Amino acid sequence: MVGLFGLGSKDPVKKSILKKKKELRQLVKKKRYDSALRIGAEILKKNPDENDVLFIVGGIYYMKGKYRTAITHFEKSLLIGTHDVEVLILNANSHFRLGNFKQAIACCDTIKEIDPKNKAVKELLEKIDMAKK
Repeated sequence: MVGLFGLGSKDPVKKSILKKKKELRQLVKKKRYDSALRIGAEILKKNPDENDVLFIVGGIYYMKGKYRTAITHFEKSLLIGTHDVEVLILNANSHFRLGNFKQAIACCDTIKEIDPKNKAVKELLEKIDMAKK
């Protein structure tokens, strides 16, 4: 019965990915981002649809100021989890940082549909208005 729910999985690939994801989270916690990116890339090579890894890796690239690379990861993550507000706000901010205001606004519009009172969206839209002037 345990095998039905993925607990105690005997699949070596799944076990390996779970172990690597744990290692990834520990590296992020320790702020060892370069090592975390290597582990994240390794996981995504084996399983490119690992949504939480896409988010983590995209977030690291965002923090490093590599917005185009971050967007690539966020866009893929959004194909899997279309209504993830955290991914959407980072994606919107990445587009804003690159001057892609239309894409940033589109992300903000999606967030407003999900969470109409989202404070981060309001702040970002104000920044976009100021940048356009």
